[in-house]
Amino acid sequence: MNEHSFDSSDEETLENEQTPFELSWLSLEPVNYGHILGISSLPGCKFKNIRRNLLQNVEEIKRLEIQDVFIFCTMSELSYYRVPTLIQEYYKHDFVVHHYPFLDGDVPTIDTCQKILEDLQICMDNSRKTLIHCYGGLGRSCLIAACLLLRLDDKITPEEAIRLVKAVRGPSAIQTIKQYNFVNEFRETASHCHPPSEETRQSLSR
Repeated sequence: MNEHSFDSSDEETLENEQTPFELSWLSLEPVNYGHILGISSLPGCKFKNIRRNLLQNVEEIKRLEIQDVFIFCTMSELSYYRVPTLIQEYYKHDFVVHHYPFLDGDVPTIDTCQKILEDLQICMDNSRKTLIHCYGGLGRSCLIAACLLLRLDDKITPEEAIRLVKAVRGPSAIQTIKQYNFVNEFRETASHCHPPSEETRQSLSR
């Protein structure tokens, strides 16, 4: 068996050594928007010293009455972190899944970012409890959360948006220079882009 293959008996042997599932709530009240946004690490992840139980994590998300889940991991990552069936599990639990993959440490295209933010706002405008996640819930997810703050209030600065996200997810939130630059340049870049076409959407919604 190669090092990345998965034996279902692992679930039993890891029963007593679970890594906590880290889910935080970002209040959007500072931008005068009366909703919260969930940000988390990858449910069910098994990598190095991380050992989570996929079914337990998905059931916990369900108990929190979350309805929509946005995933920024690629399919290759989901396999590598030993949760290749994550999307199927979400479907089984009746979540609406929005899959917008881009690489760890990287940034989305501005069109894709705009579409993600548009879908997020539609979910929350309809009072749907929403979760976003990547691998650690620090880089890609926090980038999107910061851009959402900037989209919702044109008075908030990129520095303030980053500070609000770090207050919730910790000092490691937004992890690369490329991601910092994307947040800082988001408004200017977005002002020059065309409205995204339907082809840019990669949601896997029910």
